[in-house]
Amino acid sequence: MIARSRPRATYEDVLAAPEHVVAEVLFGVLYTFPRPAAKHTRATSRLGYKLGPPFDDGSGGPGGWIILDEPELHFGAKAEEDILVPDLAGWRRQRMPEVPDVVFFTLAPDWVCEVLSDSTRAIDRSEKMKIYARERVTHLWFVDPIARTLEVFELVAPKKTKRARKAATWNLLGVWREDARVRAEPFDAIELELGSLWK
Repeated sequence: MIARSRPRATYEDVLAAPEHVVAEVLFGVLYTFPRPAAKHTRATSRLGYKLGPPFDDGSGGPGGWIILDEPELHFGAKAEEDILVPDLAGWRRQRMPEVPDVVFFTLAPDWVCEVLSDSTRAIDRSEKMKIYARERVTHLWFVDPIARTLEVFELVAPKKTKRARKAATWNLLGVWREDARVRAEPFDAIELELGSLWK
């Protein structure tokens, strides 16, 4: 991971990054990460494969979702203050009925999954987690293919007050490991065999 300290990074900086890296802008700083390693990619692919049929297609499950691999998300007033590329993201169809013909998304997802690696772990758990909370992503998953764990968080919206707007916070719903069988929000309509992500 490389963080450059200079004036606020822009989308032009992301576009100018080498093709062999993932470039993101977090709180105005450009970060570049190596492309995911095999275990990371495999866990991401397997999870998308497990969730897609019951939730995106509605085959053997409730449907009602659009789930995408590595969507580019743009947040902020000019849609370039924060530019993130989660490993997986999902939108409830009542909020996004169909996939728009766009290069990037400005509508925050309802669910994000970050697959952790040595190069991304610290940023995923700090800057990105804060941005997802600010943008009101309701569920966040961390999958660690090396430790073989799944952590599931739910956003807790603050109570409205007249004095100040408080930030939303994350509530840890659970941590599962190895070959656990999991019903994890927001996809708790099915049982996920965690061991299938490590194969």
